[in-house]
Amino acid sequence: MTTITIEQAGKYDGQEVTIQGWLYNLRESGKLLFPIFRDGTGVIQGVVSLKENPEAFAALKGLTQESSAIVTGKIRAEQRAPGGFEMGVTGVKVLQKVSEEKPYPIQLKDHGVDFLLDQRHLWIRTPRQAAILRIRAEAIRAAREFMDGQGIR
Repeated sequence: MTTITIEQAGKYDGQEVTIQGWLYNLRESGKLLFPIFRDGTGVIQGVVSLKENPEAFAALKGLTQESSAIVTGKIRAEQRAPGGFEMGVTGVKVLQKVSEEKPYPIQLKDHGVDFLLDQRHLWIRTPRQAAILRIRAEAIRAAREFMDGQGIR
């Protein structure tokens, strides 16, 4: 089984792959679950049916935000999914479940600046903050490359 990053999912359309990451969000619709997984490269939506895969459904049902997992499934193009691809989940191995008594403190809602600064190590995992850091890293890389090219050290 090929292990990929979420960023590479488009190259594996129609193939069964493994992704290692965290549960970003989980939506339920009757006998379907729509988990959204993330790794350092992006997010991907999964689809799990109770009828087709009861083991994976049971493993994901009630899983808390930011729990880490190894997920196996088939990648397919889906316009409505974030990133344009989704994974038909066939297997889930939960590596670590975040406690329900002490949940992951950065939920999908607005927080005050003081709270976010106190939780900075978690805040940088959010999509907006991660994008800001990627832009900053690219700007620094480009400036350094320019300066090196000009012989400035």
